[in-house]
Amino acid sequence: MRSLLLQLITVASINLYSIPQRRWTSLSTVVAIALVVVVLLGFLAMANGFERTIAGSGSDNIAVVLRPGSRAEINSSVSFEQVRLIENAPGIANDHDGNPLVSPELYIIVNGLKRTSNTKANLPLRGISQAGAKLRLCDVIAGRMFRSGTNEIVVGRALLKQFDGLDLGGTVTFGTTRWTVVGVFAAGGGVFESEIWADLPVVQSLFRRDNQFQTIRVGLTGLAGLGTLQALNNGDPRLRLDIKTEAAYFADLASQTTDLIQKLGWPLAIAMAIGALAGALNTMYASVAARAQEIATLRAIGFGTFAAFVGTLMESLVLAAAGGVIGAAATYLIFDGLSASTLGGNFTQVVFDFKLSPVLVAEGLGMALGVGLLGGIFPALRSARMPIVAGLAS
Repeated sequence: MRSLLLQLITVASINLYSIPQRRWTSLSTVVAIALVVVVLLGFLAMANGFERTIAGSGSDNIAVVLRPGSRAEINSSVSFEQVRLIENAPGIANDHDGNPLVSPELYIIVNGLKRTSNTKANLPLRGISQAGAKLRLCDVIAGRMFRSGTNEIVVGRALLKQFDGLDLGGTVTFGTTRWTVVGVFAAGGGVFESEIWADLPVVQSLFRRDNQFQTIRVGLTGLAGLGTLQALNNGDPRLRLDIKTEAAYFADLASQTTDLIQKLGWPLAIAMAIGALAGALNTMYASVAARAQEIATLRAIGFGTFAAFVGTLMESLVLAAAGGVIGAAATYLIFDGLSASTLGGNFTQVVFDFKLSPVLVAEGLGMALGVGLLGGIFPALRSARMPIVAGLAS
């Protein structure tokens, strides 16, 4: 066993020390694998950041009430009568003044202008009441909250990074009405920072949605409160709505987009990995051919075929690992924390930051080592099976 270990160390060392002799082919393999890792981790960091922004916004102590079958607010509608029934339902928490924490809301799509491309994009204008603000962990970090009955809006902090015309004190036109930006709010980096809020009755009136609502948000007295509310909903034919926790709602909403991002990222990375694999094979076959005499000499003095196999495979894995580490480092420097926006489940823009995590880095390194393994195993077999006489003759 000790003899075999020494053989493995010796052959692997010889192979690794000879890499500078093939610096350009080895470098091309490293760069190709690094690019594969950058592409894969870029998409995964995008999906991870988007999911954290959306799914991290929900609470188990708040319920979202939607029309049956509606997976997103934009597709939902609830009546004025249903709002009144929910307001008087059991299982709902009260605020400090003893009023039920119930917020009927209207979700309107308006136009925004992207800073980077100067193109129009869908933004969410949410009509809320005072209870709506209380149901969200948000702070007005500049200016003030809008006043009831006025054309005033407050803007999520994240929108200011990506869109023009929403600065504090400015005015913007939505529909046929000019609105004044009177405040900027923060919501812990969550999805609400990608929204614009205004007074619910004003939004209903100016967008001709009188007595129309799309969702109801309610504060719960706990998990028991959710069960009580759902029992009432199932037993009253005037309701029969979909009621779920805000955390469950956002988790479902996030999965739709993150699945799409990953379905785009993995196939592209795999396609690029095939190209990198071809380069790795060429590099390793060239390595075996260049070291044919060394391999034959080692075999002639008693080194086994297994040592020749492992030594060649080790060289391929080291090159792949180098590419993986470089790719992961480049992805972190380029993408981690990068702010971007994309369409969410409500067909409006969601602003989020790319987020690279240790788990994602491990996935990228795993793909890099996979390319190195496949690119090295066949040249390694050739090295192990090389006839001693043919190697010495070359």
